[in-house]
Amino acid sequence: MSAAPVPPEFRLGDGKLSGALSLALGLLGFGAVLCLWYPSWLTTPDMRALYPMPLVRGMIEFVLVASFVSGVLSVVLSTRRVLGLGGIFFALLATGMGGASVEIFTPIDATSPLALGWPSYLGLDWFILNLFFLALVFVPMERVFGRLRGQRVFRTGWKTDLAHFFASHMLVQVTVLLTMMPAAVFFGWLAGGALHDTVVALPLWLQFCLALALADLFAYGSHRLFHGVPCLWRFHAIHHSSAQLDWLAGSRLHIVDILVTRAVAFVPLYLIGFSPKALYPYLVFASLQAVFIHANVRFRFGWLRHVLVTPQFHHWHHTAESHAVDKNFAVHLPVIDRVFGTHYLPKDEWPARCGIDESPVPEGWWRQLVFPFGRRGNVR
Repeated sequence: MSAAPVPPEFRLGDGKLSGALSLALGLLGFGAVLCLWYPSWLTTPDMRALYPMPLVRGMIEFVLVASFVSGVLSVVLSTRRVLGLGGIFFALLATGMGGASVEIFTPIDATSPLALGWPSYLGLDWFILNLFFLALVFVPMERVFGRLRGQRVFRTGWKTDLAHFFASHMLVQVTVLLTMMPAAVFFGWLAGGALHDTVVALPLWLQFCLALALADLFAYGSHRLFHGVPCLWRFHAIHHSSAQLDWLAGSRLHIVDILVTRAVAFVPLYLIGFSPKALYPYLVFASLQAVFIHANVRFRFGWLRHVLVTPQFHHWHHTAESHAVDKNFAVHLPVIDRVFGTHYLPKDEWPARCGIDESPVPEGWWRQLVFPFGRRGNVR
């Protein structure tokens, strides 16, 4: 007897999609207005001078109007109006606070982080921009080109993954600080000298390729340690606890996992002396690829899958099938796995199951944060 078909997540005319869109846009617009009110507290200093403010203000206005209109449509169509009403509330609240027309100011008073001598800020702007543009690209992509066609946008665990995404972006200064300090101790010997002079003299395209290879080689070693050392696996198991992969699932990472991986993979590149004109494009590429290789897409890429890590390659790394566990540790270059004997990529196959069988890893950001320190942390 065949299983009953899974009902679609959204039906045309039921108001659920417009309600979800309204609430999401309303919250993003409200957050953007908060950034205009408190830039010294809520925005990253290196990015403030780069924002094309007329375009930013236009986007904020568009988001707030779209949130309100979608909310009204949801309220009219839906019998459950909480999503639409929530979106309308945040759109009106942000508009009442001045909306896109708020004048940016950086007050220097007794409560300002600048007055207190603290370089403290939260990356709310970084979170908003990343979430908005990544969702704009990947949600439609997964709906059209999804490998698992029945997988939902709001699938099991999405709230936990969104919380991880929020925390890692909001605490960007903390993660950079905690990464750079210990890394300077362990990799400081790389700084300056003949190696630095040799690297900066290379063409930018060659620096980019070299940074890609070195970072992946360092990351490969760190990644294998997180799988092979029980006390480290407790942290990395959180990332593997997602049974359904999509563009947001890659954000499910424990803070210890993030700090160690970034310190081992990225910091040596800074200390060696790669030109920022080569390093920044690499960091952008690495960030986008990290999202893409977790995405629920069915692209195969032909011969290119032997050159660069693809979703098929990385999904096999997340499989729960015993014959392919602990394979495909590279995040950029599959050749590294070939060299070390951990490569696994069947021609046309994808894993049937992902995650950890009988996983004791709980859902919820806070519970996953403390999980590795508890008695249940040993999941192997």
